[in-house]
Amino acid sequence: MGCVAVTERIISNLNDVEEGVEFLKQTCPRMAQAHAMTGPLPLRRKPDGFAQLLSAIVSQQVSVASANAIWTRMKDAGLTGPRKIKWASDDDLRAVGLSRQKIRYARELAASGIDFRALRDKPTAEVVTDLTQVPGIGVWTAEIYAMFSLGRADVFAPGDLALQEAARLLYDLPDRPKDRALRDMARAWSPWRSVAARQLWAYYRVAKQREGIR
Repeated sequence: MGCVAVTERIISNLNDVEEGVEFLKQTCPRMAQAHAMTGPLPLRRKPDGFAQLLSAIVSQQVSVASANAIWTRMKDAGLTGPRKIKWASDDDLRAVGLSRQKIRYARELAASGIDFRALRDKPTAEVVTDLTQVPGIGVWTAEIYAMFSLGRADVFAPGDLALQEAARLLYDLPDRPKDRALRDMARAWSPWRSVAARQLWAYYRVAKQREGIR
């Protein structure tokens, strides 16, 4: 098990995920019920770095299929690194499917000078603060990056609509909980909020038969 910022746990393999699952099952009968429906949860670790955040920007406000198609074109064109984004013309970026707004966000990210290696050793709160300084990167994107690219075990993304809907269904709530209410709910799942998010996404897919985040 790794260690970040002295105390933060890292999810690095499926054993870590299973440890989190056992905690949640013992803590909350509804989580145990959800897990019985979904079965084992995926690791869902991703690399860290510029390309992951650029991919997240590409994915904003488009379908999973569209985001995948645009990202494939960007990879084929070699437009996944900061220098290539800086050197590319607007026409080059439009040609792979980026909107005017996303071209601006891609260039802002390329110019940000984020030290991605240093983020690995920062507390999650600082990671979110650093990343959200970049136009086009909101709290949701920063929390997803901390969860999957940095492997933080105790981060949640309450702004995620699928998580909100999954919580509504699983806990029989009258309405979908908004960001603040779901963030408050998630405190009960600490120190394994990232596993709780995996469980809710998996439950959402079973309950709704829809695809979650890319």
